[in-house]
Amino acid sequence: MQPFRSRPFTDIERDSTWKNAIHLGQEYAALLVEADYRPPATAESLPGLGGGILAVARAPGSGKFVAPPPKTISFSGYDWLVRQTQNDRHGMNDYDGRNVWVDSEGHLHLLLTERDGRWTSAEVRVTHSLGYGTYSFDVREASDIDPSAAFSMYTFDPLGSDQNFREVTVDISRWGEPGNMNGQFVVQPETVPANVFRFAVPSGLVTHSFRWEPGRVAFKAVRRGTSRGDAVVAERLFTARVPTAGAETPHLTLLYDRSAARPPGKAVEVVVEKFTFLP
Repeated sequence: MQPFRSRPFTDIERDSTWKNAIHLGQEYAALLVEADYRPPATAESLPGLGGGILAVARAPGSGKFVAPPPKTISFSGYDWLVRQTQNDRHGMNDYDGRNVWVDSEGHLHLLLTERDGRWTSAEVRVTHSLGYGTYSFDVREASDIDPSAAFSMYTFDPLGSDQNFREVTVDISRWGEPGNMNGQFVVQPETVPANVFRFAVPSGLVTHSFRWEPGRVAFKAVRRGTSRGDAVVAERLFTARVPTAGAETPHLTLLYDRSAARPPGKAVEVVVEKFTFLP
């Protein structure tokens, strides 16, 4: 559903015209609907008339889109596919393969930067599903991330709309507001307040993890190497609305939160030193 799952409607102007942005595709459709119609996030086929749908129009795409060749990197013993096309996570964002690399120490770098007048984000995902288990991410200093940037560590299944895309998430972001706390644990949908736990991400190296089991997800954030040893800074157990395992894969995304009032003040870089998974 375009342009966004969270904002699927397009207003019709007084002169009966409308416009919006969508993903590239081979065929496009527009639905004229009643004000109380609630569309699904995804659908296997175009719906017909009725049930709040008053009219359906279809049009073929034009031109030719040449996808960049796939780019895969090796990090922490896994192969990760690098995103190089747009998506609408937290607003429409462009992704550039140059914004992802692994250094000589084996640490993963993700960059959010402006290229040719457009902000470009970074995303990688493991090439296969891992299922239930403990997902752990060692993240170098990220407490001072720009308020307009968002870094997420999560599972995602693009075909799992019935399970809220099987998304279990750790976010580091202030969501455009400098006064917000900079961390959150989420079991989607985040529109349900009980599904979100906010906390303050401290400075230094922090391990963010979640243990996902049938019917429960236990989150934890641990600051490493303090004067008193490792220190737990946040913990939360969720037992409601927990998705079942399916075809989800681990993702790491650094992007520009398009709901922010202004773009980042400068380029943003996040370094993930290690990813581990334990069944």
